[in-house]
Amino acid sequence: MSAIAVLGSTGYVGSRFARSLESRGFKVVGLSRDQLDYTRVEELVLFLRSVRPIFLINAAGFTGKPNVDACEAQKAECLFGNSVLPGRVRESCEQTGIPWGHVSSGCIYSGKRPGGGGWKETDKPNFSFRSPPSSFYSGSKALGEEVLEGADGCFIWRLRIPFDHEVHPRNYLQKLLHYETLLEAENSISHLDEFVESCLKCFESGVEPGTYNLTNQGSITTSQVVGWIREAGVADKEFRFFEDDDDFMSKVASTPRSNCVLDTTKAERAGVGMRPVEEAVKEALDRMKKVCLA
Repeated sequence: MSAIAVLGSTGYVGSRFARSLESRGFKVVGLSRDQLDYTRVEELVLFLRSVRPIFLINAAGFTGKPNVDACEAQKAECLFGNSVLPGRVRESCEQTGIPWGHVSSGCIYSGKRPGGGGWKETDKPNFSFRSPPSSFYSGSKALGEEVLEGADGCFIWRLRIPFDHEVHPRNYLQKLLHYETLLEAENSISHLDEFVESCLKCFESGVEPGTYNLTNQGSITTSQVVGWIREAGVADKEFRFFEDDDDFMSKVASTPRSNCVLDTTKAERAGVGMRPVEEAVKEALDRMKKVCLA
């Protein structure tokens, strides 16, 4: 049985990779830092030479809890997890000749491209340390991608605001149900299981390594999703909105948020694109309602 190593396999995203890989018949070698200090190149190299996985997935990183505001108070941990660690994984995989994938983020952009349209993989981040203002989280993720520039056999998979029907504090749809007041914004978002499937297709189908925006086709606004929540009968609460970004920042946030639209043309042409966002969100809400009623 072919083995695939997953760093951060107990996390929100990593556990989904493990679950999907097991359903495909792969042997999952899940690693947490309690088991192996994979932040040390020498230890990770020894492990990879011993286990010889056919692929490695880096789903480890620092997101901050309960949200990215926490990264402002834990800058050292954030920088290490999102900027330093990817470089050490790169070094380990290149020493052992193992292809790999890195879970990155679309949060390194803000808004749309000049003239309209989503940001492409070749566009430089405009929400980063080099292009302020940005959150420390977004800056660290952008720096992590810089560290991986030119990496051999490496996929950079950009996830953006994960959602699905399952109950979890990081599920975007669950967040909307629990926040007292919402910020109106337009975003690209990623159905988590579809994101994982698209990532796995990359190495199963022999897609050319590189950076891929893996979000559902199109974009949505907060008010659109709220409307679909009501239509699906998931909740009938009265949703309230902040007046604008300044109102949001003055009342609940300590750092700016990335709200952006990504272009998914490259992924679609490679055969790893995801379905339209409206279809994915509405199906997730329908399944969510059934779970709540069960």
